[in-house]
Amino acid sequence: MAEVTEGGHHFDIKKLSFIGVLVSLGIVFGDIGTSPLYVMKAIVNARESGSTMPFNEYIEGALSCIIWTLTLQTTIKYVVIALRADNKGEGGILALFSLVKNLKKGWLYLIAIVGAAALIADGVITPSLTVMSAIEGLEIYNPHTPVVPITIAILIVIFVVQQFGTSFIGKFFGPVMVIWFLVLGGLGLSHLSENMEILRSFNPYYAYKLIAHSPSAIIILGAVFLCTTGAEALYSDLGHCGAKNIRVSWGFVKIMLILNYLGQGAWLLMNYNKPGFSVVNPFFGIMEEWMVIPGVILATAAAIIASQALITGSFTIFSEAMSLNLWPNQKIDYPSGVKGQMYIPRINWGLLLFCIIVVLHFRESGKMEAAYGLSITVTMLMTTILLVYWLLKHRVNKILILVFALVYMAIELGFFSANVIKFMEGGWITVVLAGSIGVCMYAWYNGRLIKTKFIKFIKLENYIPIIKDMKLDETIPKYATNLAYLSRAKRNDEIESKIIYSIIKKQPKRADHYFILSITNQEDPYTFKYAVDEVLPGTIYKINFMLGFKIDRRINDYFDMVLRDMMADGTIPSRSSHPSLRAHNIPPDLKYVIIDNTYINDILLTVKEKIILNIYNFVKYIGSDDFKAWGITSHNVEVESAPMTEDCVSKSRIEQCGFIRHNS
Repeated sequence: MAEVTEGGHHFDIKKLSFIGVLVSLGIVFGDIGTSPLYVMKAIVNARESGSTMPFNEYIEGALSCIIWTLTLQTTIKYVVIALRADNKGEGGILALFSLVKNLKKGWLYLIAIVGAAALIADGVITPSLTVMSAIEGLEIYNPHTPVVPITIAILIVIFVVQQFGTSFIGKFFGPVMVIWFLVLGGLGLSHLSENMEILRSFNPYYAYKLIAHSPSAIIILGAVFLCTTGAEALYSDLGHCGAKNIRVSWGFVKIMLILNYLGQGAWLLMNYNKPGFSVVNPFFGIMEEWMVIPGVILATAAAIIASQALITGSFTIFSEAMSLNLWPNQKIDYPSGVKGQMYIPRINWGLLLFCIIVVLHFRESGKMEAAYGLSITVTMLMTTILLVYWLLKHRVNKILILVFALVYMAIELGFFSANVIKFMEGGWITVVLAGSIGVCMYAWYNGRLIKTKFIKFIKLENYIPIIKDMKLDETIPKYATNLAYLSRAKRNDEIESKIIYSIIKKQPKRADHYFILSITNQEDPYTFKYAVDEVLPGTIYKINFMLGFKIDRRINDYFDMVLRDMMADGTIPSRSSHPSLRAHNIPPDLKYVIIDNTYINDILLTVKEKIILNIYNFVKYIGSDDFKAWGITSHNVEVESAPMTEDCVSKSRIEQCGFIRHNS
C-alpha cells in the first residue's frame, strides 16, 4: 500500500517527501526523542558514591556509550538493516516473523511471542515513564507538586481520546516534534561552549575505559540503554512512513539528541559541586529559569506524542497477532476512517488500567527505569534472532551473518544483564506483564492446534447428494434462503464434519443456497481478494477471502459485497424466493451459523494439553464472540454447539445383560 493517510496528510511512503519526513518526526521518534528527559539523570544516579573514577571521565565515558549505542544499535541495526526487512512495506517483530515463518523452524513462533509480549509491556511502561518524567520538572518550582495525580489524569485523557480517533491531533504531531528536537539541539549547543572537552566523548576509547574500569559498569549500561529504547518502535512504524523518510528523519533526530546529551554533560561538569545538584534533573538543569515552565509544557506534549505512538503500536501488534492466530479475534474500530489508525476497545482500557497500576506502584520515574529497559531489551534480542533467519533466507554471506549475530547478541545480552539485575527493583513488573501476555499467546496458538487435531475434516462431495435431496424436500421447513457457515478447512475439497452435523443431523437445515466462508491469511499485509468455488451449481458455494494481516476481518461486510457481485452476474437471485416478498423486490434473507466446539473427552488429552486448553478457554473470554469480531450483526446469527468428535472414545464397551419386552 503505497499511499498512507496520517493526521490528514496523504503521501507516498515509497518516496522521500517533506510531508513524509514531517510525519515521521511526529509518529516514529516520539519514544526515542523523549529519552533525554531521563537518561542522564539515570546515569548520574548509577554512579557509586565512593567511585574513584573522576567525575569528568565518568560523564565523558557515559556520553561515549550513548553516542556509540545510538550508532550501533539504532543507526546500523535498525535504520540500515532492519528497515530492509519489510513485509510489503510493513515492519515490526510480527511482520518480520511473517517473513521467516515458512523456514520450517517450528520454534520461531516462540521468539515472535516473547518479543511481541515484551513490546506490549513497553507500551505500558513508556506512557507512564515519559509523562511522569515531564511532570516532575514542575518540582523545580514546587517540590510538593502532586506528580502522581497529574500523571494519571493525563494518561486517562490520552486513552479516552483513542476512541475518537487521532486524525485531528495527529496533524500537530510533526510540527510539535520538530520544535521539540530543535529545542533539544539548541539547549545542548548553548552549553557546549562551557566545556568543549566534552567532545572527546566521540572517541569510543572513553566508553571502553568506563566499562572496563568502573565497578558499577553493569548498572551504568542499564542507564545508557535507555537512550535507544525507541529503536524498536522506529522499525514497527515502517508501514506508516516508509524507509526513506525514516532514514532522513533519523539523521536530523540523531544530531539533535547527541547535541542535547553533550549539553547536559557539559552542564553536569560545571555544576556537579554545587549545592542541590543531586536533586536536579540535568534535562531541566540546562534550561534558564524562565524556560522551565514552557519546557515542562513542551516536554509533556512530546511525552503525550510518544505515548500515542506506543499505544497505536500496541493496537497494531494485537491486530497482527489476531491474523497470525496468536490472539483471539477482537472488535477493531477505525474512528478516524483511516486504515492505519485503529482502535481496539478492550486493549485500550486494559493498557490504561496497567498504566495506572504502574504509576501508583512506582510513584517516581526513576524507579520505572529498570522495568522500562528490561522489556525493550528482550524485544531487541528476539528481533536480532529473527533478523538472522531473514538474512539467511536472503542468502546473505554467512560470515557477515555470523558477525552480525555475534556483535548484536553480545551488545544486547550485555544490556539485558545490566537490566535484569534490577529485577527486584521494578524489572519484575515487566516480566509479569509480558509473561502473562506471552502465556496467553502461547496457549491460544497451541490451543487452536490441539482443537484442530480433534476436528474431523471430511470430503464435501460425499454429502452433496444428501444436501441436493434436502433442498427439494418440502417436508423439512426452510431454514433460510442463504445459509452461511465459517470454515477453517485448508483443503478446498474438505469441510469440518461439524458443519455437516449442523446441516443434516442437529436440525435439518433446508436452504436455497449454502455458503462455506473461509479466510486465507496472506503475507502481503494489504491483500484484499476473494474467490468463489461453485461446488454444487445453484446450491453450494465456497467463498475464500484472501486477506493480509493489515486488513480487518469484517466478513459480514465483505460477504455482502460478494453476494451483490453474485446477484449482479445472475449466479443467485437478487430477490426473495417467497412470492409475496419477491413482488415487492425484497432481497433474499441471510443467516449465519457459527459452531462452537465445546467438548473434548479428557482421556484424549495429556496433562500439558489440558493446561493449555484451560488457559485457552480463559483467553477466549478476552476476545469477542466470532460474530462480533468478524463484524457479523447478531440478529441473523445462530450459535450452535457440536461435539469435537463423534467417534466412540471409551476404551471398554458396556455389556448388555438383559432385554425385557412387555406385551401390551
